[in-house]
Amino acid sequence: MKRRTFLGTAAAAASASLFTPALAANTKTVTDVLGRGVAVPMDPQRVLLGFYFEDFRAIGGRHAYERVVAISREAWEGWRNSQWQRYVAVEPRLEELADVGEVWGGTFSIETAIAARPDVAILAAWQFNGLGEQGVAKLEAAGIPVVVADYNAQTVERHVASTRLIGDLLGGEATARGQELARHYAGAVGEVQTRVARALDGGAVKPRVYVELGNKGPDEYGNSYGKGMWAGVIETAGGNNIAKGQIGSYAPLSPEYVIASNPDVILLAGSDWAGKPKAVVMGFGIEPDLTRERMRAYTRRPGWSALAAVKNGEVHAVYHGGTRTLYDFTYLQYIAKQLYPDAFGDMDPLANLRAYYKTWLPIEAEGTFMLKL
Repeated sequence: MKRRTFLGTAAAAASASLFTPALAANTKTVTDVLGRGVAVPMDPQRVLLGFYFEDFRAIGGRHAYERVVAISREAWEGWRNSQWQRYVAVEPRLEELADVGEVWGGTFSIETAIAARPDVAILAAWQFNGLGEQGVAKLEAAGIPVVVADYNAQTVERHVASTRLIGDLLGGEATARGQELARHYAGAVGEVQTRVARALDGGAVKPRVYVELGNKGPDEYGNSYGKGMWAGVIETAGGNNIAKGQIGSYAPLSPEYVIASNPDVILLAGSDWAGKPKAVVMGFGIEPDLTRERMRAYTRRPGWSALAAVKNGEVHAVYHGGTRTLYDFTYLQYIAKQLYPDAFGDMDPLANLRAYYKTWLPIEAEGTFMLKL
């Protein structure tokens, strides 16, 4: 982590001493996903948003971003550029928000965050952990309460808790939207779990699944997921994740291990990374032919032609921006449908994704998001 993340300056301290947020007046207490009771303004109008940008918009409604004064811009514009461009087109104010930097890359600036004068900061659990006690304490010392959401854990419990948290924090219409979205998510996941359980009770065997982040191209093995994120989706979909027990949250698996495991289904997680000409490209405005071209190169890796997934045509691409979101249930549906086609023959995950966008978000899901090679 770069020194910029943690070291305060005299200027930052001075700005903090002059800043008295709405917290000092009317407050309420919300409980974040870490079980922390946090006193926040009754009606926060200045929000620092670290991550979960689409979920915040879905819960907060059409005026949600009028409250936001600062974001971790690299985590949106840099990681999901086509998505960012779509949102800027309908909400130009996003371009004007203060950029506090990005925790993962070590560029998060406490000084910039304090200077933006937020009433509250909403951080992902991984951002909260990355800042550490010292970094969080500096925000709180400046009068900025920090609440933690977590969709990365990829559990219904954390998704529901995060959604209700953001709704309760924003209040009014957002509270009702948060409650409805939480119910909708839990119901959609529950239906998948029921269908998978029925298939397994009927004698189906859990297929072996390998997932790889397709950001490095076929010449180098990218991260797989042992727990959380895509690992959580695969487990809920009834898959036998070959990375489970082999790695922690994420890391590359060895080529020899992948080949020896002989997965029945391969999932390549794609996105629209800049400057990565061999990556599996997916996202808004991306044509499926381009995605398939990048996917096909992976199947030419040494030893892959003998894999069951390649021989049986079970190589798929899923949009990496789709996990750890309130609409990741559609990717869960897609994966479960590939694993247990008979149990999900009447379900159209892509149509459900587009319907979610139409109902809850200001843009359309037009592009390549889930695809079979």
